[in-house]
Amino acid sequence: MAKPSPSPISAGELRGPRTCDCELALLPLRQLLLLQPDCFQLRGDQLAVLRPPRRGPAGGFTVLSDGALHHDGQRRCRLTGHFQRDVELTSHQDYKDFRETILSRPLVFFTNVRTNYYYSSKVSEKTYAFIVNTRHPKIRRQIEHGMNTIISSVFGESYKLRFDFQEVVKSFFPPGSHLVTGEDLSFSYEFKSDALFDFFYWFGISKNTVAVTGKVLNLSNTSPEKKEIITMFLEKMSEPYVRLNSFSDRKFSVPLRFGRCF
Repeated sequence: MAKPSPSPISAGELRGPRTCDCELALLPLRQLLLLQPDCFQLRGDQLAVLRPPRRGPAGGFTVLSDGALHHDGQRRCRLTGHFQRDVELTSHQDYKDFRETILSRPLVFFTNVRTNYYYSSKVSEKTYAFIVNTRHPKIRRQIEHGMNTIISSVFGESYKLRFDFQEVVKSFFPPGSHLVTGEDLSFSYEFKSDALFDFFYWFGISKNTVAVTGKVLNLSNTSPEKKEIITMFLEKMSEPYVRLNSFSDRKFSVPLRFGRCF
């Protein structure tokens, strides 16, 4: 049977005064619901993303989704409290708000993985939560660099930028596993300018994709000791983020359709 590659987590990875030592992480959605009930709750066919009061308005997670998922390939669930994966921006303020949303909290994506069993014809499908720690320097640097680079390469035109995590998640799982909803492991924003002639945009020159890379930690563990460590790990990661330096507030050119979904 194909299983996720082991990548043990320990209390040592909780070190650091501002963020835990984690770039990317994966765990089953069922486990996330058990370990973080104040952030994620399954109510019938609705998966609610919550902002826990004890962590403050700046704490918690930012879930990026199209608004629905098939829980373990069987039950269709509707999401609430999430943000859209693909958005359109038209002003500098839109861009500032979007960038703040992406970089201020860990991102969570939901994706289904199908596993083939070599000794039988049985196939299982499981929903995983993929966590992107945008506070980790390596991850934050890739996202900020992608945003800054495309702004520098356009001159008042519209543009589109996508961040993709499919390859890094595929490499985590061994042969025999298939990403059923791999397209859900990305997010993008499209800046629509009021330029009269958007030749570069029309011909696809100002449309870029950044394939984000990093180490993926396997948070799938059911032992009581490890569950306690993983719970602490997730809570530390989702603590309110205190910025020492503000992010770049560069101007660029691209109706705000970005927002939280309820």
